Amino acid sequence: MTQSSLFNLRSLPFLFRMGICTLVITLLGGYIVSGIHLRWHYDNRDGDDGLTMNDIIGAYHGVQTPSPLISALESGHPESIEDDERSALLDWLKSDRVSTDYDNLDLGDLAPSEIIAVSCLDCHSRSASGPDSFPSVSLEYWDDIDKIAHTKDIQPSPVEITAMSQHVHAPMMAIVMLVLAACCAMTRYSLRLIGLIVFITGFGLMIDMAGWWIARDVASFAYAIVIGGSLYAIGTTLTCCLILLDCVLPASKKA
Repeated sequence: MTQSSLFNLRSLPFLFRMGICTLVITLLGGYIVSGIHLRWHYDNRDGDDGLTMNDIIGAYHGVQTPSPLISALESGHPESIEDDERSALLDWLKSDRVSTDYDNLDLGDLAPSEIIAVSCLDCHSRSASGPDSFPSVSLEYWDDIDKIAHTKDIQPSPVEITAMSQHVHAPMMAIVMLVLAACCAMTRYSLRLIGLIVFITGFGLMIDMAGWWIARDVASFAYAIVIGGSLYAIGTTLTCCLILLDCVLPASKKA
């Protein structure tokens, strides 16, 4: 089923259609910038470079990521370390004096720097070689250790901030899609196709907005936020493309 209304985009004057095109292109540019802003906003929340699901889960639910050193020690690595040395390292990493006690001389042979130098640097130094070496995870200097010694506790955004953000985003994003849907319904393309795109886009926005709140209690629902947001982005992009094509392409002889 195609659009058969007497009022359609391709029947509008040339400058009118070009004006619509400039507005739609500006809207697409704004969405691109919004995507970049979202990446900057969520990036590095977990202390690691690059945007990951941990960053997003942390923003809406909160995430506590154990120190990689703690995880390694509790899993029994390295096997050669003495029990008292392993306990000393774990106590140090779980304390609030990680940087202060790293090379504390008062700790003697149980100072973390001494234990690491004796038990770890054979495999975890930049010059390490051999089948069991990991030069990419160097423990030679404090700057290396500082990156993986701390437990990361990412707290979610306060409820007030979430509500303030959604009360702006939800209405505006819905209104934008309503306008795009109305314009798209005036194009030459199948109304069934357009209806499917509009439904998927609206459903994605609903899931995205609901996920902001559900993810506060259910961490896995952060994936629904990503999926819903992606559906909305894809849907708005498709409707914009259909509108642009209808405004630019010449009308068929039948039309």
